[in-house]
Amino acid sequence: MGVERRGIICYPSLMDELFTAKNNNSGGSSADCSPLADRMRPRTLEDIVGQDHIVGPGRLLRRAIQADRLSSIILYGPPGTGKTSLAAVIANTTRAAFEKLNAVLCGVKDIREVIDRADDRLRLYSKRTILFVDEVHRWNKAQQDALLPWVENGTVILVGATTENPFFEVNRALVSRSRIFQLKPLENSGLMETALRTIADKERGYGNWNVKFEEGSLEHLVDVSAGDARSLLNAMELAIETSINPWPPAPGADIHISMLTAEESIQRRALLYDRDGDYHFDTISAFIKSVRGSDPDAALYWLAKMVRAGEDPKFIFRRMIILASEDVGLADPYALSVVVSCAQAFERIGFPEGNFPLSHACLYLATAPKSNTTMSYFDALKEVEREDAEVPNHLRDGSRDAEGFGHGEGYVYPHAYRDHWAAQQYLPNTLRGRTFYIPSGVGYEGKIREDVLQKRELQAAIVLGDDSGGEFLSWSAASKGREGWFKRLESGRSKLLLNDRNTIFSAASPARHACTLIPLANDGLLLWESLRRSPEGLSAALVNNASAGDALMQYTSVLDETEKPKIAVSEKILPDPEKCGEWFSCSKFDNILLRTVRLNEDLVSLACAAKELLVNNGNFVLLCSPPRMGERISRILAQECGSAELALKLEQAEEIFFKNTEFWEVDSLTSVFKEQSFTASVQILDQKEERLITEKDLGAWFNTDQSRWGSFMAKNLEKADFSAMEDLLRLRINKGPILWRWKSVCLLARK
Repeated sequence: MGVERRGIICYPSLMDELFTAKNNNSGGSSADCSPLADRMRPRTLEDIVGQDHIVGPGRLLRRAIQADRLSSIILYGPPGTGKTSLAAVIANTTRAAFEKLNAVLCGVKDIREVIDRADDRLRLYSKRTILFVDEVHRWNKAQQDALLPWVENGTVILVGATTENPFFEVNRALVSRSRIFQLKPLENSGLMETALRTIADKERGYGNWNVKFEEGSLEHLVDVSAGDARSLLNAMELAIETSINPWPPAPGADIHISMLTAEESIQRRALLYDRDGDYHFDTISAFIKSVRGSDPDAALYWLAKMVRAGEDPKFIFRRMIILASEDVGLADPYALSVVVSCAQAFERIGFPEGNFPLSHACLYLATAPKSNTTMSYFDALKEVEREDAEVPNHLRDGSRDAEGFGHGEGYVYPHAYRDHWAAQQYLPNTLRGRTFYIPSGVGYEGKIREDVLQKRELQAAIVLGDDSGGEFLSWSAASKGREGWFKRLESGRSKLLLNDRNTIFSAASPARHACTLIPLANDGLLLWESLRRSPEGLSAALVNNASAGDALMQYTSVLDETEKPKIAVSEKILPDPEKCGEWFSCSKFDNILLRTVRLNEDLVSLACAAKELLVNNGNFVLLCSPPRMGERISRILAQECGSAELALKLEQAEEIFFKNTEFWEVDSLTSVFKEQSFTASVQILDQKEERLITEKDLGAWFNTDQSRWGSFMAKNLEKADFSAMEDLLRLRINKGPILWRWKSVCLLARK
């Protein structure tokens, strides 16, 4: 009998030879007559080639499969990336019963039969059932709804496979109860590994014969397969089994595959584009992001791909018109006019000459300065939705109610002034001082930025300084009191922490499947962000005491077991890989993220430990505040206490203190990591926040027994001067906060 072949285009003569060989010689390379792509499916997790981002060591899906704690999942990816193979590995690994349906061939009746069997297993034997549904998007809404309640109550654990975006093609209710894993096309290295395994495998492949490919022919098959392992294996099967007649030959026979045979055995690379599916949306997304990123070469490539695939030019122009306002905006006010003109020109001339206005608009947008300040409209919209504020009295229509209610009274007519502008309140009273639009410094918008900000400052000074009339009577000087300052300080501290966190994650840019180690994670600041950014990876936290670990675990109680971070107590900032392997089942990490106020660790030891824990191209990000770059008490004395003479004496002493004391410098930080073969760069951050000086601070500074600074100053300054400084700072305690300034260092070291 003939063997069905899907997913390949080949010359009829070769296909005829293959069918003839199969009919005359049943058996092939093994007793199994199934297609090569089916015979070579992985059996264990270790057999899977590629997809390390979801099944690599330490990844979420791998941990769930190994622990046999799989929840409902949907595997999404192009053909030939291993969705069905991964399901087969799950079937070989799990202790649960495994059922398989193909959505193309099965209906509601088949679903009910599977559910009945699964229900019996669960009730009678307490045994779970995993249901694999291939091409799950092929089921209609009624068929998917028939499965939904049984997935929800745990009768079956769904493993769905689809080549279409599940967020569009699968019921939302089913998607919400499943975790989506996206499989990517295999890289050429993974395809080559698959090909070589097939040639060497004596049980399922062609290891019983001496298969030789002409130089470049196997590489051609790999390249044209375009990430599709099934396409590669189908082509190899066709090329090998039609190169010798009859098939199979005697064991040990030589089989030579020429370049011509390889070229005949595989289809040419198809243009991956469907006007209503994922490739349509992915390609237009790539086009928009390339234009937004000011890359004209990439923008032209994606534009050409869309046009070549038959995309509607009206759709492309529509997206470019949106982009002209959304991403270029006031940085180049002419961009919108240019794109609209190109769209009108295209309507008049059509293809093929219409390619010129298409590329004209594309290149103009790609090379234009960028600004997305038009998005500020949506900030204003949120305020409108939150509160329907009244129009201020002086802005109301005075033509109707001026006499009875005083509407319009107090309005200042801008044209009566020299610059046709006057400072007055235009926002509702409840939104006084609120800003939505922040002009960028790019292009035309950069030219108007200074003018806009200057007018806003003047307007705020007039409006916020007016404490009389109407609703403003509820305001009083009490809001400037100590309680108000504490609220402001708390808000400032939150902003400071968020800035630190954003700086660290911007430097590391962790992938969704990244394995990240976070030392000194007691406050959880970096840990929660790591969980959000890498939901399919591993977030491992080190704390320096058990109580901190218990506190973090309390916050993870709502998470599923496979989604929780790994937390361990460590006396060392960075333990050895063996310890990490014991605690986290992972001894190598993609990122190590460390934030600390003061770094007292030996730098060489820290760099060596980071090198041992990172994978190649892994990132070590450190944000800390070197003592040498911190706030100086001498500046506070001079600017906040008005004592220039004492401040000068203290400044000279502080310079000696920081010069002679063993504090590390930024240059030594980078050099230590470079000596350990890292590429290292440093970003210096100017930090500031409002702080209240307290008696506790004074006790810490001027304690000559416990403070190195206090002990040094007591020995190097006159006793009277030392006491006078403390007295002046004590007087400053009750006069509100001071602006505390210092510098932080963000180190990015890549292995």
